[in-house]
Amino acid sequence: MDAKTIVFCDFDGTITTADTFGDALGKFAPEISVDILPKLYHREITLREGVRTILEAIPSERFPAFVDEVNDKQTRPGFSEFLQFLTANQVPCVVVSGGLVAMVERVLARMGTDGQPHRAHIETVAAMNIDTQDEFFTIISPFEGGTELVEKVQVMAKYQYQKAIAIGDSLTDINMALEADLVFARRHLRDYLDQEGKTNYVPWETFDDIRNYLETNGFPA
Repeated sequence: MDAKTIVFCDFDGTITTADTFGDALGKFAPEISVDILPKLYHREITLREGVRTILEAIPSERFPAFVDEVNDKQTRPGFSEFLQFLTANQVPCVVVSGGLVAMVERVLARMGTDGQPHRAHIETVAAMNIDTQDEFFTIISPFEGGTELVEKVQVMAKYQYQKAIAIGDSLTDINMALEADLVFARRHLRDYLDQEGKTNYVPWETFDDIRNYLETNGFPA
């Protein structure tokens, strides 16, 4: 794909109002998560190391229940309208998640306000898969690299574009945000970017905020 502008959007805590993947890790591997998750958020260990340790401790028979954790999770206000806005402006949206493809796809299968599934407005989904043939989860991640199980800048590099917009909320979005031309950051991502010295991000809480900003200021020139 070759586009003037592409949006790269996180999933957990960004498209969803809750950190669905992080919450599921804590629920299905509580003993390990209570030790590992704080170290992840304080950047004492890498995502690649920490998330792998937790996932590989979860029995494969729990996979359906793990994915079901997204069933009651809400999408952030304005998401459907934002996707329609991108489509109208011919701006592709790539969902890049540090979590599982199955969880992302289940939420994106929901109908938007235009009567179409959210997925109809999304170029592709980049995230991890899980092999459940063995006793415990086995991670399948085509974008593993560096410190991440899903190296988001590796996903970005697959596309040809002039400008990149990143939308995120937390730890998994740092490198993607540092690479992007325009960043919409909420929650912990703002603190992480401040630490990295990238302070020219746009704070946001709902997708209406992002759409209103782009309608007023335009896409990156």
